[in-house]
Amino acid sequence: MIKEINQAADILPFLEGEPEVFAVCDLNVRWVLEELQAAGLDAPHLFFKASEADKTLSAVEMISRFLMEHHASRNALLLAIGGGITTDVTGFAASVYKRGIRWANLPTSLLAQVDAAIGGKTGVNLDAYKNMIGAFHQPSCTFLCADVLKTLPERELKAGLAEMYKTLFLAGSKVPVSVSSESILEAAAIKEAIVAKDPFERGERAKLNLGHTFAHAIEHLAAEKGDDISHGEAVAMGILLSARLSEAMNLAESGLLRRLKQDFDHIGLPTGCPYPLEDLQEAMARDKKSLSGGKVKFILPIRPGEVKPVELDPYDLHFATE
Repeated sequence: MIKEINQAADILPFLEGEPEVFAVCDLNVRWVLEELQAAGLDAPHLFFKASEADKTLSAVEMISRFLMEHHASRNALLLAIGGGITTDVTGFAASVYKRGIRWANLPTSLLAQVDAAIGGKTGVNLDAYKNMIGAFHQPSCTFLCADVLKTLPERELKAGLAEMYKTLFLAGSKVPVSVSSESILEAAAIKEAIVAKDPFERGERAKLNLGHTFAHAIEHLAAEKGDDISHGEAVAMGILLSARLSEAMNLAESGLLRRLKQDFDHIGLPTGCPYPLEDLQEAMARDKKSLSGGKVKFILPIRPGEVKPVELDPYDLHFATE
């Protein structure tokens, strides 16, 4: 369930009557938790260092130990306050603690509000490979609050716009190049509707992975090389690489790649991949979405509102990344 709120404290009425509430909060947005506490939230809390390097099973163990030390029962509600890393890790901890407890999200990044905190995909990384360990565990509620984005750096807002662009493109909707409460809610509602049809990603939901096979390979290489590339920036690069591949296979409508590149330029998202195709291929072959026979599923854009899933051996790809 998605619930739009005006300020963080508006979640308190929804927590009334809960027998046990526990919170996990990204250190970068501890002010949000402090605002909730000032408004009356009285719940044990744990601060979490949200970084890709800390998105591990050790973090899940830390959260589980925190819950156990506070005698959290199976009736507990675990509240995640933070961006996509925080919601991914907290949600996974909720899915395994005592074989599963309820959880809710107060996402504090644009990327999390339109993507990561919606749909119940939870997980952690393994050896710099994205989300290799995880579970589907739907949150009881995701609270969307534009006010908590007020301290978000411009670069992170732009990164969130990459995921927003992807979701609105899939629906064939007009894609904004700036952030508004209306566009956040529209993108979130589109994703929620897709997930409702296919909660375990056995069909329709797979199209939400547009750009992500390339993006995860880019993120893996960036982690190995120490390059600073965010998930949203990698998604932008991945969407353009998917469009380039789609054009190379004569699937995309004429001019699609050019229009996507123009839009991303206007937003301020990166439009060039810093790694050659050869460097991406091994990482794609080891992606969690890899299939039997060495093939990987790519979601290729055809036109706004239409994509096509294609299974390919990444080592058989032959196209320029620039």
